[in-house]
Amino acid sequence: MSRPAPVAAWHEIAARRDASLLDGLLADDCTFRSPAVHTVQEGKAITTAYLSAAITVLGPTLSYVREWYGDDSAVLEFEATLDGLTVHGVDMLTWGADDRLTDFTVMVRPFKGLTTLMEKMAAELGR
Repeated sequence: MSRPAPVAAWHEIAARRDASLLDGLLADDCTFRSPAVHTVQEGKAITTAYLSAAITVLGPTLSYVREWYGDDSAVLEFEATLDGLTVHGVDMLTWGADDRLTDFTVMVRPFKGLTTLMEKMAAELGR
């Protein structure tokens, strides 16, 4: 299976580190799930805020190493470096018939990497 359009769009956003392109990719009712936040974040605005912060924090060293695709979903395995620590995780994307993301879930390991990421994301979101 070739790379689905929503995945290609996300890769372009991540590579360009251009959060302004999220508007065309995210559905209005998109949800965001993070290991750092206990509740589902609902709506395009909050999903944009989290993904924008992630692009800023992880973007300089973010690299995707493997991908798996379904009909309306994908799992993207990534690595990044924060303060000399390798962070390993997955982005799980789900999209609708219009190819706009309806859900973006992130999982990160190891725990020390997650706590470092949480600190940097909190600082970025607080700007």
